[in-house]
Amino acid sequence: MIHELDQSEFNKCEKLMNKAGHIEVQAIIAGNNPGRIFVDDIDDPRTGLIWLGNHDGFFFIGDEESEAFTDGINAFIDDVIQSEAKRLGVRGFIAIGNHPEWEPVIENVFAHRPVQISDQKVYKLKQGHDPSGRQPSMEQGYEILKITESLLEEKSIQNTDFLRSKLQEFWTTPDQFFEKGIGYCLIKGNNIVSSCFSGFVAENVHGLDIETLEEHQGKGLGQQAANAVVKECVSKGIVPYWDCEVANGPSNAVARKVGLEHHLDYLVYIFPFDRNEE
Repeated sequence: MIHELDQSEFNKCEKLMNKAGHIEVQAIIAGNNPGRIFVDDIDDPRTGLIWLGNHDGFFFIGDEESEAFTDGINAFIDDVIQSEAKRLGVRGFIAIGNHPEWEPVIENVFAHRPVQISDQKVYKLKQGHDPSGRQPSMEQGYEILKITESLLEEKSIQNTDFLRSKLQEFWTTPDQFFEKGIGYCLIKGNNIVSSCFSGFVAENVHGLDIETLEEHQGKGLGQQAANAVVKECVSKGIVPYWDCEVANGPSNAVARKVGLEHHLDYLVYIFPFDRNEE
């Protein structure tokens, strides 16, 4: 059977982590970011499934040869995960292996489902990188600001809810972000138009999230915000971590421009919960 762990017991999964793998897994097991963990054995887990707190994926951790877990995962998804996911507005299952040996197992376990596969790439800070002097020129009318408590409370900014909602995708409360994370945003007029901040945090590694409003894209604003975050990371001994689709050319380009280098590749497997959407 598959059981859900209480958050106070997440440390039991430390031995299942691939420490050279995904920051999301490490951040949730450490209790820095919200998430849920399901395991094959509550007392001595051998294999587990981590559901990210922002509902944006499920990571398979531990021993990929645990048949007790893999044989029961499809029924568990159909009987438990699917109803809860749909209630939260999640329409598909996004499966990721925390180490490469999981990938053929995931393909086999979900072979009867209409799986789409996406190639992902992770970048981390280049050893000895100095971000000073790399800041691109910025179009007139934009201002870069650090994301602070006072910024979120600033009455003159009309769309602080946009930033709040972004932070809530990763953090239980804004206070947790301010305690553990770093972020910068671009302002034009009275609106936040681009942001880059720590989404997931594990020890001294910060997984960055970046977004620019569509009407302001193509102006290098994301690079401005990302470079400011990377610069502060370097000054504090923090390692920035950047995850994006291989097909997302602009995101890959920004990662390289702010001084990050290739760290790992992995596959994402996606299928709809509703069979009518096949």
